[in-house]
Amino acid sequence: MATARISLTPRRTLTMRLAEWYCRRAYGEVAQPALALGHHPKLLRQYFSFEQKVSRWKALDPGLKHLAVLSSAAAIGCSWCVDFGYWEADKLGLPLEKISKVPDWRAHQDSFTELERQVMEYADAMTATPPEVPDDLAGSLRRQLGEAAFVELTTMVAVENLRSRINSAMGLRSQGFSDNCAIPLTKR
Repeated sequence: MATARISLTPRRTLTMRLAEWYCRRAYGEVAQPALALGHHPKLLRQYFSFEQKVSRWKALDPGLKHLAVLSSAAAIGCSWCVDFGYWEADKLGLPLEKISKVPDWRAHQDSFTELERQVMEYADAMTATPPEVPDDLAGSLRRQLGEAAFVELTTMVAVENLRSRINSAMGLRSQGFSDNCAIPLTKR
């Protein structure tokens, strides 16, 4: 397994100690992205603040939001994000058998509703470089979800692109969060 491209032992500033405390309380261990970002305490504080604000967005159904985020993470190939996303799905009470199929959802289309497939297709299209979102797909989702939820979907995919691209570029890999779940996660 490749190692991170940055030390995961930042200086133990007050910000880092608070981040470690929060991560242990929320996730059971310190998340590697927090350790990587800990080398820049101001950025770490502002990133945590941003993530707290993102977590309060509630216009989009949580299950659909999770499918979009996980599909985007898988499309980018961020094993850390897929691992954490699977653990998070378990904590949200989402069906893990279905969630385990997200990285290869096109091969398991019968496991998802038409709306779920459209959400994952949209996430994948947005994640492509350059983005390849067809007008008809965006229009269909906007009509089905409503404008507020469509905006949240779009923004959540963009946020996951930020997360996954940071983690991938820093060489962060699966941290073993999904090991605590009932079934193993399949890979794309």
